[in-house]
Parts: sequence; structure tokens; C-alpha cells
Amino acid sequence: MTTTIPWLSLSIFVPIVAGILVLIFGRDDRADYTRKMALVGAIVSFLVTLPIYFGFDSSTANMQFVENVSWIAAFNSAYHLGVDGISIWFVLLTAFITIIVVLAGWEVITTRIAQYMAAFLILSGLMVGVFVALDGLLFYVFFEATLIPMYIIIGVWGGPNRVYAAFKFFLYTLLGSLLTLIAFIYLYTVTGTFDIATWQAAQLGYTPQLLIFIALFAAFAVKVPMWPVHTWLPDAHVEAPTGGSIVLAAIMLKLGAYGFLRFSLPIAPDASQSLSGIMIALSLIAVIYIGLVAIVQDDMKKLVAYSSVAHMGFVTLGFFMFNITGLEGAVMQMISHGFVSGAMFLCIGLLYERVHSRQISDYGGVVNVMPKFVTFFVLFSMANAGLPATSGFIGEFLVILGAVEYNFWIGLLTATALLWGASYSLWMVKRVAYGEIKHDHVREMKDINCREFLILGLLAIFVLYMGIHPKPFTDVMHVSLQQLLEHVAISKL
Repeated sequence: MTTTIPWLSLSIFVPIVAGILVLIFGRDDRADYTRKMALVGAIVSFLVTLPIYFGFDSSTANMQFVENVSWIAAFNSAYHLGVDGISIWFVLLTAFITIIVVLAGWEVITTRIAQYMAAFLILSGLMVGVFVALDGLLFYVFFEATLIPMYIIIGVWGGPNRVYAAFKFFLYTLLGSLLTLIAFIYLYTVTGTFDIATWQAAQLGYTPQLLIFIALFAAFAVKVPMWPVHTWLPDAHVEAPTGGSIVLAAIMLKLGAYGFLRFSLPIAPDASQSLSGIMIALSLIAVIYIGLVAIVQDDMKKLVAYSSVAHMGFVTLGFFMFNITGLEGAVMQMISHGFVSGAMFLCIGLLYERVHSRQISDYGGVVNVMPKFVTFFVLFSMANAGLPATSGFIGEFLVILGAVEYNFWIGLLTATALLWGASYSLWMVKRVAYGEIKHDHVREMKDINCREFLILGLLAIFVLYMGIHPKPFTDVMHVSLQQLLEHVAISKL
């Protein structure tokens, strides 16, 4: 549908403008005022996304809330925006997580508060831009621009090795994206436009499709990240502040997965089909091998970071089996991972604020002094392990069903991931939360306050609601994903 009110532009630019205003008027000597200004900006940014959801027609796969204005006429590039049943969820998730991040940094960030809050607000607008862009050049601008705020967040507010982690994050993602730019330029020379729908409909030979797929893979696989180009993620997570880890896991990893759905599959369907075996193999390595790597970690952040790689392996696995069950499971896993991984990094951040250590061995018996916190911690860990009635179960279960439908043995290998997920999640909970108190600093820890309870409670509501009643999510995405499957099934050769 089209609308006279540019809701998508508001979803992009309200947080960006709010971030700029916080940057201009916020100061460390007026910390409360700065924080409240950022929170108001984040809440308003979320509110302007709600009309998109309530006005969305889930019975059609057509792009809705379309805005199309000529941008760079010489290159036939337009400021072209729209949402379908796939992208709408990530617009809402991005805006919601921004509120969580602002609240999470309320007390822990005491220096450069305005710059910190502004970076997340601006990043939020840029990420929404990635999900709603229907012009290739516009998509690329938003996609690359997201690197700048996250680079600053890690490099300024990160841990002792923050500069190394920030450079590694930036270089990995930037170098991969350069090949994507070449692919976009080639598609422009073939079609004479940067319109993504035109690219998807373009008739391409197998060799061009193969080269385009490889070029797009270079950017999107790094961003997911897929094995073996995942090594930047643990370093980035360990060094990033809590808010940075939340956004990185909850939203930024989804940019790469979304790129596969919007570009790789529909533009190069024949190459996608022929390379599906390789993509499934790489996904299974991530699901199984990286799950085993997570088990041996002694740093909580690294453990959850590696578990993120394993969970995103479910996503790419679901994409390349080419059945609706696996595809819906993959998108559900993306949404669930946004809530669950964000909640896990938040929980680790709350522990770090009290003890200033992420080492599992420095804890034990936390339930004796923080029972409210441990209740949430156990819930989110269970969701991370794929416990039924939590959001983590829905996506993984559907992907496993899709894998069995595709090939029984692949389905069996995929199902083993539930064992590894339960192993690293439950073992971490056991060592951190239960047993006797062995350290004096644990004995002195205080339970979560009202603000922290509110943040964890909001995330818990979505984790449970999505796990108990997933139908509203699958209903919205079903028609769009079905159309994508039908498009990929038609050869361009």
C-alpha cells in the first residue's frame, strides 16, 4: 500500500534527528537530561513504526508503505522505500532494541553520555534504512553507513583491546562489501537502474549469476557471520560495551541474513540452487562445530558470541533448503535471536557491572544473592537452548522440520545442535548461578533494580509470547516468503 504519511522515512530519520539533537544539546554535566532526551527519542522512534505494523496487509506479498522519489537521476537511482512481510519485523525489532539499549546504558555510561546515546540512535535509523531500501544504491549507502556508529561504539566505549576489535570488525565487513558494490555496478550496467525489483526480474546467464552470488556472499556471509569468516565476532562482542553487544547480536547480524533474502536468492536463483549444498555444509559446520567451540569457553561473552554464530547457522541453513517450512523457521530464528541474544548479553552486562569480570570461574551461587536476576537469566538461557514455549524453540524446530523434509540425514545432523545448545547454556547457568558462594565479591552483589527488572521483563514477555503464540509472526511473513520461493524456483537460464 501507499500512504500520504511517510512512515518509513519517519522510521529512518526520527532516530537520526533525535541522535543529532542529543549530540548538540546533551552534556555530561547534565547527565539525567541527556539520558531522558535519548530515551524520549528512542520511544518516539519506536512509536512511528507502529502504524506500519497496524496498517500492514498480510494477505499480499507486494511492497507496502511505498515511497519513491528520484534521488540521483543521472544513474536512475531513487529514494525508494517499502516493506513486505519479511522486512517489517526487523523495522519493529530495531526500534524496540534501541529503547532497550538506551535503558541498559542509563547508569553504566558516565562519560561522553551524549555521544554514546546519539551513536545508537543514529545507528538505529541507518539499520531501518537497510531493511526498507528498495534501491540498490540506497541500500548500499545505509548498509555501509551502519559500520561507522558501531566502529565508534566499540572503539570509544569498549574494553582494553577495543581498538583492535573495532579495526577487525570494520575491515572484515568493509572488504566484503567492496565486492558487493562491484556486483551492484554490474547489475546497473545490465538493467540501467538500481531498482531492486528490476534486478530480481533481470534475465542473467549462469556465469553472471555465479559471480554475483559470490560477490554478494562476500558481504553477507561476513555480516551473518558464517563459518569461516566469523572470527571478528567474538572479539567485537568481548570488547564492545553491553549496548554494543546487544545491537550487534540482535540487529546487525540480521543485515547479512536479510541480504541473502533480498538479493542473493531472487537475483541469482540458479546459482543459489547449484551452490545450496556448499551453503548447507557451511551452515552445518556453524551449527555443530561452533556449538562445540562455545562449550569450552570460560568467558561468558565469548560463549554467547559463539552461540550466536551457531544460531545464525540455523538461519542460513533454512534459506538454502528451498522449502517454506525451513524458510519460515529461518526468519523466525532471526527474530527470536534478536530478543534472546540481546537478553543474554544484557544479563552478562549486569553481572559485569557488579563484579567487573566475565570469567565464569569468578561467579557461583549468584542465585543466593540475586534471585530475581537468576530467574530471568535461566529463562533466557533456556530460550537460547531452544526450550519449548520460548521463542528459541520455534525457529529451530521449523528449520529442523524443513531439514528433514529436504534430507533426513541433514535433519538429523541439524537436530544434534539442540544437544550442544543445551550443553553450553545449562553448564554456564550451573557454574554462574548455582552452588555455594565461593567468592566474597559474589556475596556482596545486589539484585536487579526496578529499571533492570523492567528491561529484562520486556524482553521476557516477547520471548514467551513468541514461543507460545508464534502464529501472528508466521502469518505476516508467509505470503512474502512463499512468493520468494516461487521466484527462486523459476530458472533464468
